Amino acid sequence: MAKLGISIYPEHSKIEDNRAYIEKAAKAGFSRVFTCLLSVEGKTKEEIKSDFRDMIDYCHKFKMEVVIDVAPNVYDRLDISYDDLTFFKELGVDGIRLDEGFDGMTESFLTYNKEGLKIEINASPGNGYLGSIMANHPDSDKLITCHNFYPQKYSGLSMKHFNLCNSIIREHGLNIAAFVTSQEPNTFGPWPVNEGLCTLEMHRELPIDVQVRHLIAIGTVDDILIGNQFASDAELATVASIHPGMLTFKIDFEKELHPSEEKVIYEHKHYVRGDMSEYMARSTFPRVTYKDLPFPAGNTRDVKRGDVVVLNDNYSRYKGELHIILKDMPNEGNKNVVGHVPENELMLVDFLDPWRPFAFMRSA
Repeated sequence: MAKLGISIYPEHSKIEDNRAYIEKAAKAGFSRVFTCLLSVEGKTKEEIKSDFRDMIDYCHKFKMEVVIDVAPNVYDRLDISYDDLTFFKELGVDGIRLDEGFDGMTESFLTYNKEGLKIEINASPGNGYLGSIMANHPDSDKLITCHNFYPQKYSGLSMKHFNLCNSIIREHGLNIAAFVTSQEPNTFGPWPVNEGLCTLEMHRELPIDVQVRHLIAIGTVDDILIGNQFASDAELATVASIHPGMLTFKIDFEKELHPSEEKVIYEHKHYVRGDMSEYMARSTFPRVTYKDLPFPAGNTRDVKRGDVVVLNDNYSRYKGELHIILKDMPNEGNKNVVGHVPENELMLVDFLDPWRPFAFMRSA
């Protein structure tokens, strides 16, 4: 994961609220801002500049990159030529996102714009569109991609289509951004429909940290943007605390942790043992690091998929190993079931592959 981002919609929010949100996000580690011209109607170029410039300048004060969403009708409405992006340069943006495509050649020409703006294309259409652009030899250093968000329930991308799109883009080595949605009440986007602003439909009802950790687990997204405004302070802090690139889990605990178990879970580095079983993902080195510590038996019920276990003193030389269970099996009394991966993030277990590092987040 390269960058975290927020979204700002100046036509729907107050300048002072936007400034406070930008500052909080920047201080938390966010470095991108998405904004949109598609929903701005009935305003002149000068009125748009007035509305957007303050927000964009304030983003730049905190070294945040700003990309603005446009479409052919925006060009027509503002009488802007595809050959002259001066208007966007005067707005102060760092790039423009083309929500709707042209003919491939136009997008390629746009990457050579004299204003030096990045050209971000829609990552969600799938096969064909990107190929037509690349066939016209764009300046790849100025070309990036960003998926759509989907305000309407059940209209978000399927995982199958998301993976297809990303595999095509990855072949060309381009940056990919995608959206997650805040679950804070009364958030909004550019349109009157506000049923969440995520890219993947399966994310719509999930806590924001689960959405982010899932995109990190998938491993094909570079930048993660919060589509709706305003995410809560707690959401910003939680998202910023997630280790970029690391497969990360929370645990719903079933027992009070012994101090030795707490050390294993939170203080030791974990990776999946290379000779992986179909029954468990094993982190074996804690048993070496903590071989002299006690691991008394406790909560040794049979184990099921998603359980997090630490082997206890009954397993002699293996005590202190940590396992995430992949397949149900009996427990002969040598595995302490400390808890389990929450139901709403069990899909993360699918990404436990040989040698992959992983970690655990403390719950708020």
